[in-house]
This record gives sequence, C-alpha cells and structure tokens, in this order.
Amino acid sequence: MNFNYFLPVNIVFGCGRVSETGQLTKPYGTRALIVTGRSSAKKSGLYDRVKDSLYAAGIDSVLFDKVQQNPLTTTAIEGAQFAKASRCDCVVAIGGGSIMDCAKAIAFLAVNDGDINDYIFGKAASDRALPLILIPTTCGTGSEGNGFAVLTNPENGDKKSLRCNAIVAKVSIVDPECMMTMPKKVLAAVGFDALCHCMEAYLSRISQPFTDALSLYAISLLAENLTAVYRDSTNRTGWEKISLASTIGGMVINTAGVTLPHGMEHPASGLKDIVHGQGLAALTPVITEASCHGDPVRYGKIAQLLGGKTAEDCAPQLRRLLHGLELTCTLSQLGLSERDIPWMAENCMKVSAAGVANHPVVFTQAEIAALYRKAM
Repeated sequence: MNFNYFLPVNIVFGCGRVSETGQLTKPYGTRALIVTGRSSAKKSGLYDRVKDSLYAAGIDSVLFDKVQQNPLTTTAIEGAQFAKASRCDCVVAIGGGSIMDCAKAIAFLAVNDGDINDYIFGKAASDRALPLILIPTTCGTGSEGNGFAVLTNPENGDKKSLRCNAIVAKVSIVDPECMMTMPKKVLAAVGFDALCHCMEAYLSRISQPFTDALSLYAISLLAENLTAVYRDSTNRTGWEKISLASTIGGMVINTAGVTLPHGMEHPASGLKDIVHGQGLAALTPVITEASCHGDPVRYGKIAQLLGGKTAEDCAPQLRRLLHGLELTCTLSQLGLSERDIPWMAENCMKVSAAGVANHPVVFTQAEIAALYRKAM
C-alpha cells in the first residue's frame, strides 16, 4: 500500500464563527478585497457583518461583486485587475462555489502574469497567490477545502479547474448559520453536488485510505440529513452535518479527484450555463447504471448508505433521493438538445481526461455520447 496525502487547509467550523473573520484575517493583510455575488450577501446582511469584523480588526476593504453562476475567466481577470489597482494584499470570499472559485482565481492572477488558460491546462505553473479567507454560504462545492477553482472560458465553453496549493485558503470559516438562508431549490442542487463529490472520490481509481474513510463518513451524513433539512430548514443539527459533509467533499476531491459525472457535467454547464447540481442530477443516475458493474463492492457500499443493498441498487436509490429533493430532471429539460451531444462528448475528452480515466469504467467518446443521449 503506497499513497500520499497532503492538504494544508485551516478549517474553522461552527455556528457563529463568521464573527471571527477579522481576527482570523489579520495575520494575512491590512487591505482586503471582498468577493461576492451580485446581491445575496448584501441582502442577508452577511457582507456588512464581515466588513465590520474586518474593520474592527484594523483591515480596510473594497468590494468586488460581479461574480455569477459558473464563473468566467474574464471575470477573474477583471477582479484581479481591480485587486491590484486597489492595492489589496488578501482576498475574502463570501458565497457559494462560484464566488469562492472566482476569488481563488483572482488571488492567483493578482500576483501572476500571463494567460490564465495556460495555467489551467498546465502549460504554465506558479505557487504564488494572495492569501485567501473563504466563507461558504452554500453546502455544495466544498471549494473551501481544496486548491481547485473551476472556471469557464467564454470564448470556447471550456470549463476546467485551475489547480494549485497556492489557492488553498489560509482560513476557511465554515459557519452553518451562513447557509441557512439558502432557498430550497439551491440547497437541493448544492447538496447533491456535495454527495457527488464524495461518491466520485470514493469510486476514483486514485482513491486512498484517507479519502475513502472521509468520503464514506460524508456520504452517510448527507444520506441521513440532506432530505430532512430540505423539508425542515430549522433543523440546525442537520445543517451542521451537511455543511461538514460538503467541506469533506471538497477535501477528498482535492486528493482523489472527480470521475465521469463531473467530467460529463462540465461541458453541459460550460455550454449552456445550467445549474451545476441540476446537471449532475440529470447525468449521475444514468452514468451509475452503466458503471456499477465496474466496481460492485464500492457501488454496493454507497447503495447501502443510501438505503439499498447491492451495486445495482445505487442508481435507483439516487433517483429516490433526487425525488425527495424535487431535483429529478433531464438534460433536455435544462435546455440541452441532441445537436449538442457531439460537442459535449468531444469537450468531455478534452477538459475532463483525468475524470474519464479515473472512473471505474473507462468509456470511449462514442459511449459518452450515448450516455448524454440517454440523459436527455
């Protein structure tokens, strides 16, 4: 047995911990770029709480609030230019995965020259970025627990990760109270994304003992609590457990990677800007049906945690969960069509080669096209 495990992330977990933002940021800078989406952090009052906490700790701040769903490379470039012009020496992100990923790219580009796409595709490398403090407001991507930043190139639809240890947060403040204002529809989508992270890391050909243990624990937390919290948003204990599972999901994919469901979803949302969790909901059961024979032991363990018995139960149990979250959908319902399949299959092989290779069953481009067709 040979494996490596390295993840230099500082998780500060617990209800009310966001009030410590200023003191936790203080070792890393005196002028922060706060990165948010367009409105939710302001409407919830969280932006003001963070800004005031920074100010009380002697940290000035400026706001960049232009990040949207499925963040663009061009937005990250704009944010980095603003950070440099504003003389910021650290970055504080408030939001879901899109905001955190874009903030990571901003922190990276603020101190690195060149084309971001060269860094994304491994043609260039750097181990420098501005210090990052991440405050997740959704329990889905787990971006607070890894060194990934998923970005879409608007010129060609490529959706792929910038990856390096420099964009692992100096501090990730995981406060379940910051997530309790999520609309139910958002909770369903991000919660299923978190489940997919844990499942895919467990199924990955490069999984290892630490990621296996963490993945199975997080899958159990989500299986036992996600639907309950969806039905009752006042379930504070449930919120804590799914928030923890989401962060674990981000940590395990940092080491074990994702597999085919994410590999096939990224071209879909890169092309049509669909909600990532909804794309996964359309694809994952179909892919699972076609793949469970490739590792019946591991698919069987997942099925058992979801309420089934054998590997063949995994896809039906996923569909049952999606029904309980009112998340059942197809790719065609999300705005994709048969004519998009050739491009998506080709792009999947381009941007998600590692995910394709690490899946329990390695499918050809033609077979991936057939899976897209079945998910329509």
